[in-house]
Amino acid sequence: MSTASTEPILLADNSKTVADSIESAKVAARVAAENKGQEIILLDLSKQTSIFDCFLIVTGTSRRQLHAIAEEIDRELKKRGESRLTMSGYDESQWIAIDYGGIIIHLFDDEHRQYYDLEGLWGDAAKIDLSGVLQPTGARPTGQE
Repeated sequence: MSTASTEPILLADNSKTVADSIESAKVAARVAAENKGQEIILLDLSKQTSIFDCFLIVTGTSRRQLHAIAEEIDRELKKRGESRLTMSGYDESQWIAIDYGGIIIHLFDDEHRQYYDLEGLWGDAAKIDLSGVLQPTGARPTGQE
């Protein structure tokens, strides 16, 4: 008979929890907002898959802006001890995917975000409230007017 553990769930490297991933993703959300990213949403996928903990999804308005957001997020997450595993789509700048293991960051132009509809694909994921993170930047969480 198994019993529920009160220990935090650890990721593959046995050093970071789901909560750690979510906190780092919130830092990335703040950085995206400071760089004028739009429609910022953070999805908790820890109950849907064991491969990663969360998706941060952001829309940018230009190639230059998407590059700036990607570079600033990478700089800030490095300070937090997050290691980028891969980055794809940077040159094309329509959909930049950045993999930090527990966190996957998706930076889209508007057309590709609508086309791939990750929010719809992962519609059963819990949305993490970003209002406290985004408020100081003047950005509004997605879905709030």
